[in-house]
Amino acid sequence: MKSPFRIGLLVGTCIAIALTAVGVLRAARIESRESPAAARSLVKDPSAEHGRKLFVQSCAHCHGDDARGDGEDGDGPDLASLAISNARIAVVIRKGIADEMPSFAKKHSAQDIAAITAYLRTLR
Repeated sequence: MKSPFRIGLLVGTCIAIALTAVGVLRAARIESRESPAAARSLVKDPSAEHGRKLFVQSCAHCHGDDARGDGEDGDGPDLASLAISNARIAVVIRKGIADEMPSFAKKHSAQDIAAITAYLRTLR
């Protein structure tokens, strides 16, 4: 039979481990909920960085510097949480939208368009 001291020590250790695990999980959940931009900034995708530069040059005047639709022209939609595929984004950038958005096929290569798409995906 184990001594009461050993049982108490074992139970106390288990409780301490459980409380530590709960605290760590809670902190991770709060951090991810409160700071998605900080979490995204930890991952530096070179193509997304290049895509941001291209976006600012070609798209920000309508869509805003942060792609929220508040550009100087004020008529571009919010692109921060697009619910379309990367392929569809590429088609829209390449071909444009009649009477709404110009085609960028002559201005941007397929690699440029992929970089812009990568940047837009960091905004989720």
